[in-house]
This record gives sequence, structure tokens and C-alpha cells, in this order.
Amino acid sequence: MTWRFAPQPSSNLADSERFLAELDRHADFFDSSEPLWLGRASGRLDLMGGVADYSGSLVLELPLNVATWVAMQPAHDGWVTLYSTGAENFAEDPLVTFSLADLQTNADVLDYAALHPLFTHNTRQAWAAYVAGVLVLLRKERGLSLTQGVRIFVHSEVPAGKGVSSSASLEVATMQAANTLYDLRLEGRELAILCQQVENLIVGAPCGVMDQMTSACGVQGSLLALLCQPAELQGHVKLPDEVEIWGIDSGIRHAVTGADYGSVRVGAFMGYRIIADLADLAVQQLADGKVQITDPLWHGFLANIAPSVWETTYRERVPLEMDGATFLARYGGTIDSVTRVDPAHVYAVRQPTAHPIYEHHRVQLFRALLTQRPMDEAHLCLLGELMYQSHASYSACGLGSAGTDRLVSLVRQAGPTASLYGAKVTGGGSGGTVAVLARRGARECIEHIVAQYKQETDVQASIIG
Repeated sequence: MTWRFAPQPSSNLADSERFLAELDRHADFFDSSEPLWLGRASGRLDLMGGVADYSGSLVLELPLNVATWVAMQPAHDGWVTLYSTGAENFAEDPLVTFSLADLQTNADVLDYAALHPLFTHNTRQAWAAYVAGVLVLLRKERGLSLTQGVRIFVHSEVPAGKGVSSSASLEVATMQAANTLYDLRLEGRELAILCQQVENLIVGAPCGVMDQMTSACGVQGSLLALLCQPAELQGHVKLPDEVEIWGIDSGIRHAVTGADYGSVRVGAFMGYRIIADLADLAVQQLADGKVQITDPLWHGFLANIAPSVWETTYRERVPLEMDGATFLARYGGTIDSVTRVDPAHVYAVRQPTAHPIYEHHRVQLFRALLTQRPMDEAHLCLLGELMYQSHASYSACGLGSAGTDRLVSLVRQAGPTASLYGAKVTGGGSGGTVAVLARRGARECIEHIVAQYKQETDVQASIIG
């Protein structure tokens, strides 16, 4: 059996041909007499915005050429069967099965908190939460009727744990395939928000929405401009002809579920709650350690506080850190529906609060500079400085790592004479990938950075395209 597309997809030919080759290698997984429903979603390089997305920042995201493919086919055996060709990306156990009856019953009778451990208790199969979780969420949120089994085949070329959105590309590709199979008629923005819910509520990762929005709505060769309030598309920013963006994988694994990312997010929402009290905003106490801020000032997003207002009015009044018990006793909770304040944990508060306030301002400046024509040396240097500032703010939040810090330092040392202007860690930080701003034709310089990094650290970095 040789699979073919009808019609040929618009993605690059090599990408689609590799996917077809994987289907052929696993031909016995599907019934060859029935069609497949497909989804394809790319990874992304976070150029600017990063961990400020959950606080309402503008973000600029670059879709990558590497992508995740998902193929679905109805089955008549009463099982939901998942298979991933890339066990190193998503699983130690590439084949996972669920009883259709159990999946549907659990979706109907359990809340998300109870569903989470059902999918994630076996770490060797926890990758399945990103895929089967799509079906469960569609059942709960859109009333999807799961009347027959389904076979789901996953092939991803997006490297996992590198800060380039492998999880979002998997969720979006799965949701796309389900969208066509079940004729759900979901559009890009709605589809992306549902995928974020899968990751937040079922997988249990407190990510913002920028990754799913980029995978669902991004355009190759342009930056997706997204105002995360909560997910407002502001168009696509075409890169100037003389500019190119590179990704360098530090070789240090990144996890959005890690304690550092979650603690920084909690700290930011603690800071916003403290500022709301200082500003006499109307606050309503809700159940389960949550509050609601009903005052329209700043539209409910930390990023809307101007840097000058932060510096002159709030900075010194927001504590450097605070333990969860003291915060909960004094303020009742935060407005974040995804995270919880741990009474036993001491959180950094001031820097996680400051980061999105300044980052939103930096990203707006970055977009304005990037649209200037012609793009001269002064513009490139200013763009690079904004990236270096963003990276320094990550590190101050505790989201740096020795590897990503060293790569940024090597880019800075090489500088404009090597056609390299700026660099910063991407996504959730704490390892992963560094984004680099360069003049077109800088590959040799990037390769030199990778070689120097390997010589110094004995860690093999790689270029992500």
C-alpha cells in the first residue's frame, strides 16, 4: 500500500513526502481501503514575548519549517489507538490504547482535575494526554459524540523539550484532524484556544496561548503578532529581506511543566493581585483560592501597566518575594484559573511581575522597528538590544540556564561584525532554544557559534530551522 494526498498539501514537498514514507512503513496500522483525515502544525520560535503571554503581552512568534503530522481513521473495534513514530519525542511507549467506552464515560462523569491523573500517571505513556485529551475536551466542551473507535497516527519532526512548541504542534495537529473527521468547523483562533485548554486542564501544563495560536494561525516566513488579551490576532509581520532568524538548541532540555516556569507564573499573578489592592481595584473573593478583579483599569492584564507607572508607583511596594501562606491570608488568591498558590512555597514576586510589564513595551518597540524600511545598521542594533534586555529579564526571573546564557554571550561577543545582532532564550526558558537575529547569509557565523559552544561545554548544540 502506498498512501498519497488528495489533494497535495501546501506544505513543503520534502516534509509531506517524509510523512507519507512513515505511513508506508506502518501500513498495517490503518485500514488501507479507507481514507485518512490529516492535521499538520508547525513548531514555533519565540522571537519576543515569551513568558509574558499569560500576563497579556504582545508576542512575536515565527512558525518553523519542522512540523507534527497527525492522521486519523475511524475504527470499529471499540478502541482509541494511538501510535507515535517518534518515541524519543513523545513516549517511551509509542503505542497506547484506551477503551472507547471508558474514555467517553470518564469525559462525562469526571472533572478536569480528576481526568488529569488518568492520562499522566504512567510517565511512559503520558504523551497520550496531548492526543486523547483532544477527544476528551471536545466531548466535554463541544458535545462530540464518540460513537466509534479511532486510530490516530503521530509523526513529529518538532524536537521535544527544546522550547519550540512540540506539545502545541501535537495538540493543534490532532485538533485539526479531529476537526475534519468529525466536521466540527472550528476556525484557527477557536481551535487554538481549545488546544490550550487541553494542555492546561488535561496535561496539566500552565502554558499561555501563544504556542497554540502560532501553530494554528502562523504563516511561514512571517512573525505572528498576537496580543494575548486573551488571544487577539494582530496580523503577520513580514521579515525584512536583509534579516533572518535562527534557532540554536542548547542541548539542555526544557519543560513547560517545570517548577521554575510555574513558580514565575504564580509570582506574576501574585504581583498583579497585590497591585490591584494598592490601586483600590474592586476585588471579589471566589471559591477555591481564586479572586475576580471587576475594575476595568488595565483591562485585567498586568502587561497593560506602563513601565513608568510601575517604576514610580508600584515597584517598591511589591515585595521581592513572599511565601504562599502569607499571601493567601492577606489577599485570598489570584485571578489565574490555571495555577494555584502553594502555602508552603516562597515565590519571587517583584521580578516576575516586572517582566511582562517591560516585555510588552519591548515587543511593541521591536515590532515598530522591524517594520522600518530600509532596515539599517542602527535599527538592527536596537532590535538586538531589545532581545538582550529580554534575555536578561528571563535570567532575573530564574528562567535562565548555563547553556542558553552562554549561547547568548557568544552571539553578543561575535556581534555585528559577524552579522549577529541579538539573542534571547525562547518560550518558557530554563534551557531549550536561543533565538538569534542576524543579517541574511549568516549561517557560517551561526555554525561557528555552535562549534565554539561544543568546544567549551562538551554539549552538542544544533541549528533549528
